[in-house]
Amino acid sequence: MRFLPVSLTTILVELADLDETLALFAALQADPIDGIEEMVPAARTLMIRFRPEKVAAADLAARIGIRDLSAKIAPSEHLVEIPVRYDGEDLRDVAELTGLSVEEVVRRHTESEFTVAFCGFAPGFGYLVGGDPALHVPRRKSPRTRIPAGSVALAGAFSGVYPQASPGGWQIIGTTPVKMWDIDREPGALFQPGYRVRFFDMEATGRTVSLPVPAAKADRTVVADAPQFRVLAAPMPALFQDLGRFGQTGQGVSASGALDRGAFNAAGRIVGNPANTPALELTLGGFSFESNVRAVIGLAGAACPVTVRDVDGRAQDFSILQPIALEPGDVVTIGHPKAGMRAYLAVRGGFDVASILGSAATDTLAVVGPEPVTAGTVLALGGRKDGLASVSTDELPALGLPSAGDVVVLDVVLGPRTDWFTQKGIETLTSQLWQVTPQSSRVGIRLAGEVPLERKDSAELPSEGTATGAIQVPHSGQPVLFLADHPLTGGYPVIGAVAEYHLDLAGQIPINAKIRFRPIGPFADIAATR
Repeated sequence: MRFLPVSLTTILVELADLDETLALFAALQADPIDGIEEMVPAARTLMIRFRPEKVAAADLAARIGIRDLSAKIAPSEHLVEIPVRYDGEDLRDVAELTGLSVEEVVRRHTESEFTVAFCGFAPGFGYLVGGDPALHVPRRKSPRTRIPAGSVALAGAFSGVYPQASPGGWQIIGTTPVKMWDIDREPGALFQPGYRVRFFDMEATGRTVSLPVPAAKADRTVVADAPQFRVLAAPMPALFQDLGRFGQTGQGVSASGALDRGAFNAAGRIVGNPANTPALELTLGGFSFESNVRAVIGLAGAACPVTVRDVDGRAQDFSILQPIALEPGDVVTIGHPKAGMRAYLAVRGGFDVASILGSAATDTLAVVGPEPVTAGTVLALGGRKDGLASVSTDELPALGLPSAGDVVVLDVVLGPRTDWFTQKGIETLTSQLWQVTPQSSRVGIRLAGEVPLERKDSAELPSEGTATGAIQVPHSGQPVLFLADHPLTGGYPVIGAVAEYHLDLAGQIPINAKIRFRPIGPFADIAATR
């Protein structure tokens, strides 16, 4: 066992193989260690998020290191059969790579029984093991920017089905009409860890499948006289957020949540809402709405000017970090920020927004959560009375907000795969400035540097868990800093991760700002305390 740092609250346990990984995962589920918050199993690693005030990383390593890994996981009685049309774009390439005929590839795939080892990458994406070893093929050298939902694919020792359209580098051998991920189904993911899976050839067998009729969506129409905000302008869609969606990693769903948690919490305090009441995350301002009732709103985060115009056309300017009282007919315009990227809009009593998988957070990668808010959207107000506190009038900015062109220093924990890079590559990470590119999003900040990060070799990394703040490095050597909507697992090495206390700052860095990474210590394995 090897224990590697991921961040200040996360470690990666590296094991010999998938069997050991699943055995450790099962052992920690059966007999948990106090302080462990979440675990993400992968091909030969187990990523563990923990609470440092309850257990130190070195003590956690010592207690994990004595666990028995000899136990085998009993196969599940649950069998999922997946119909496939073997018409994939890479089917002939797979045949060539394996030295088999197309017909033989299909036969070996349909005669295999697979097991869902773990879920990750996207909600409902199960990594299937146990197939015919002859079908082990490498990922494509050039990943596709879009693989259609329902694509049946191979990569390494795994088979899988893409639950939604997404980028990917697996070899596509077919398609299935079955919906792998359905938020209205319980559970949403058709594949769950431990399930057995078999594929059958729809054309060869003549078998048909009955697809369930999608459940009717609940009518969310807001009646005209109900308390509401009517959105007049939203140049970039606003997103409902809270502190995140936890406990869903088994389905491949990451936490998501507000990118600047401090600002989100401050917005709630300004209007006196209970902790974790959903608010709107506004990106780059320009948002405008009309209220049909008396209300109290609060904004925190990016330094946006706020103007309220009443029914008689009189305008009054406000700043963020103060409660703002509205009257019926008032139009609120939130301007573009002078600094920062994201502001949080809260209303006293909260919005009437549905919770999905225990959270109102909108995950843009997984497409889980409330619909994005655009011009014309009517936002129903919750009008909650219980748990309200007095409004807060003494909020102060929690951090200095960066502007385009600024240099932002972020502290990083080196690991878990720092040793996959040359000394020159590590020095490049910390010595040169990295520009934030327009391709950045809630998924991650795409960075551009004059010198790419140099790896020791081009070996392929088996998929492993990734944390918010991870600095993942694809073959281009230009890193991506993962934010809250990042994929749960990834197949490129992570050279370091932004320290948790700088994640709010990372969520506020605008396009064309520059980042300097400052390591808070050297890279080293975690030594278990005995």
